[in-house]
Amino acid sequence: MPYGDPPRPAWATVGVGGSGYGATVTASRPASAAASSPASTSRSGRRRGSRPSGVDLLTAAVEAVPGGAARPGQQQMTEAISASIASREHLLVQAGTGTGKSLGYLAPALTVDGPVVVSTATLALQSQLVEHDLPRLADAVTPLLGRRPTFAVLKGRHHYLCLARLDNSSEDEPGDTLFDDPRPAGGTKWLGEAGRLGKQIQRLRDWAMETDTGDRDELDPGVDDQAWRLASMPARECVGASRCPFGDECFAEASRARAREADIVVTNHSLLAVDMLAGRHIVPPHKLLIVDEAHELADRVSSAAQAELTPDLIDRSARRARPLLKPEVAEALTEAGDALAVGLGETGAGRLTGGLPTVLREACTVLDSATRAALDALGDVKSDDPDPVRKQQVKAVLDDLSKTSQRLLEEADHDVAWVEKHEQGSRRALVVAPLSVAGTLATHLYEERTVVATSATLTLGGRFDTVARALGLEAPPVTPPSPAADAQARATDRRTAAPTPVEPATEGDGWRSLDVGSPFDYARQGILYVAAHLPRPSASGLPDAAGEELLTLVQALGGRTLGLFSSRRAAQQAAELVRARTDLPVLLQGEEALPLLVRRFREERSSCLFGVMSLWQGVDVPGDSCQLVVIDRLPFPRPDEPLAAARAAAVDSSGGSGFAAVSVPIAAIRLAQGVGRLIRATGDKGVVAVLDSRLETARGYGPFLRRSLPPFWYTTRSEVARGALERLAKS
Repeated sequence: MPYGDPPRPAWATVGVGGSGYGATVTASRPASAAASSPASTSRSGRRRGSRPSGVDLLTAAVEAVPGGAARPGQQQMTEAISASIASREHLLVQAGTGTGKSLGYLAPALTVDGPVVVSTATLALQSQLVEHDLPRLADAVTPLLGRRPTFAVLKGRHHYLCLARLDNSSEDEPGDTLFDDPRPAGGTKWLGEAGRLGKQIQRLRDWAMETDTGDRDELDPGVDDQAWRLASMPARECVGASRCPFGDECFAEASRARAREADIVVTNHSLLAVDMLAGRHIVPPHKLLIVDEAHELADRVSSAAQAELTPDLIDRSARRARPLLKPEVAEALTEAGDALAVGLGETGAGRLTGGLPTVLREACTVLDSATRAALDALGDVKSDDPDPVRKQQVKAVLDDLSKTSQRLLEEADHDVAWVEKHEQGSRRALVVAPLSVAGTLATHLYEERTVVATSATLTLGGRFDTVARALGLEAPPVTPPSPAADAQARATDRRTAAPTPVEPATEGDGWRSLDVGSPFDYARQGILYVAAHLPRPSASGLPDAAGEELLTLVQALGGRTLGLFSSRRAAQQAAELVRARTDLPVLLQGEEALPLLVRRFREERSSCLFGVMSLWQGVDVPGDSCQLVVIDRLPFPRPDEPLAAARAAAVDSSGGSGFAAVSVPIAAIRLAQGVGRLIRATGDKGVVAVLDSRLETARGYGPFLRRSLPPFWYTTRSEVARGALERLAKS
């Protein structure tokens, strides 16, 4: 055994890896908890009397793969979802990496009459469902269902080609192209760029004659964002199919029609959020909503409810509206943009804690007046207007500007406002967002449908209640164990530095929860090493002591290291250090495109990949290419993150602890996502090294954060971690 004394892991391989369809021993078929309904014919023509259960469909799917079988957690998840479908109770399911949760929820979804909506946070998971999981599931269950189940992808309207917009677009359209470039550095296009843009628009016109879907993701090679904006239509600018000359050929409307007829509709959190905020008329009516990557939902809803004002946006809007307005009305819009530019120039970046400064208040007042006057002058969109499409576009943009300026002037307690300035480039913005979206979710997410929320990260500190409240559910208080019980438990198990977990809140009013665990044996496959001897991190960047610890660990393994850093400066310093002191190849985020860096990291066994927050969730490298994950410091939100700071301040003002209620849960989710990069398959093994001593020494939140992580074997001894890495290097 690599570690010598017995409770330490032996890097034993546990089970066999593979896809979500499993690769272990054949599992039994427990009776499903799904409700059976009276015999009748469903909307899709199938008989409902003897419908197979979710477990039946799951078993058929896994048995369609040679040697496949449902994993215990996967089967448990399917049974729980079937029970929720029958009881109409909402369900939170934590399913660790390797569970095969996609198939665990897709199988019972096919027992529901009518569309079932599955929402994801990332395009990667959406692609996995549509290109891999759903086709294989459909093939496997066709004999049981007597027909092949159907599925469709539903995206925002701007993802589809708009024939009306394309018909009105040209490469030399002054209001939308040559002088309509929201690039960070500002400025206008040079003629070579304009010529390239014209060629891309012509290619889009040619593609419009060939494509069946108009989906941008199917255009290969693609076009840049500027060209696509000239060929697509945001939802608020659309006149509607009935008033559009191309309504009968609309790709976006066709996608919605397909979604209404499908058994399973795959969409994304952003569109789901917009649907909730817009009155639930975008996503087709459904009885069951499955939210995968549910820990991301609240942030996506917050982003959908966020609005901003920028001088560039106002200036572009004024130029688009100018042909439809009297000169003095259009000039008032331009002056409003100038006023905002002056106000942003005189105001520092950050949260506006004392209300709008006078100069920004005056700019918003001017903008509100100018947009109202312009909207009055435009009037309603009529079928006999010379160009109803352009008129609707202009009205939608002006209406957004008007509502945002009024929202900022209102200075409501439930909103947070801040000034945003990018470190590079000239972008400046006045932004407003909701302080909390829990109330919005409570009102709109659960109405008239059963919701199943799932993720590998739903329990924080070993409990569901924090995430449940963030998702708008009421969670009962929990009682921590007595000091005597805690002391006894710790005396029994010396491998962990965490106190006994409090009893998790597993249910509340109308909801319940389930943690199906993971097929991975984390205590034998990995080590969580906390460098408790290092000084508490203070200044930004990578401290010298932490750099030396990083170097020691990387050299012990000989590369194979994913470094997750709290800032670009820290990542840069780490890369420079390892490059200077070793011959190992170091890949640094930002030096090349991220997909290329990840591919090189996977292929070059001795390489290291260093980066920042987008790597904490976006890297999946099973096998021995990634056997050391290094985290430089606990990922608390920065003090200058406006929303987190405002939410913490609100808790403080009500007598609670904003740090404990806001910052610690954010850090717990981020840390769990980062730590989860290590073990991606049952044969993986390695070390997670956290170079922040607070994970061990902070009595207030350290145990909470550790309980939010997979149950790795835990140590604070550097020689243990180093020795394990040296043995891995020789294996």
